[in-house]
Formats: sequence, structure tokens, C-alpha cells
Amino acid sequence: MFDLPVMTKPQRKAATKFRQWLLDEGWEMSQFSVYLRWCVGKEQGNARLRMIARQVPKDGKVHVLMVTDKQFETMTVFRGPVREKRRMGRHEQLTLF
Repeated sequence: MFDLPVMTKPQRKAATKFRQWLLDEGWEMSQFSVYLRWCVGKEQGNARLRMIARQVPKDGKVHVLMVTDKQFETMTVFRGPVREKRRMGRHEQLTLF
């Protein structure tokens, strides 16, 4: 989950570059500033964390939350008033930020 400044043209460019990097690295956009990616185990999650640390734009604020597959399965999602049914494959760990 992140909040990046976009008040100036260089800030907007840096934010766009960061979002594009996430997509190029296989992250999935859940919401505009919330991306997720499956990781196989804590070691892989920590490796992704180090990669993110190298890419965060100056003055950007990023929160990384690692949850297990079981924890992720308990999330409830609504599209409007309708509860969405989630069908997720079996994975070891999910990293959200």
C-alpha cells in the first residue's frame, strides 16, 4: 500500500515509473495504490521487500504487509452491495502493500 506525491511533474513521473515497475515485476493492482503478489515463503517475501526498498520514489510512503494464504482467504470483498466470491489458488504467502 503506498502514497506517492504527485504535485509536480517529476513526482508524477516517479509515481508512474514505480507503478509500472510493480506491474513489470508481476504485481497485481488490487486498488489504485494497493498491489499484491504471491510469494512462496517468507524468504521470497523478504527478497521482494528489498527490491521494493530500492524502487520507492523520494518522499514516497510505502507500507508492506505479508499475510499467509489462510489469512488472505478470510478477506471479504464487496462490489457495491454484492459480496464477491473469492476463488484463489493454493499459495504459500501473499505480500500486500
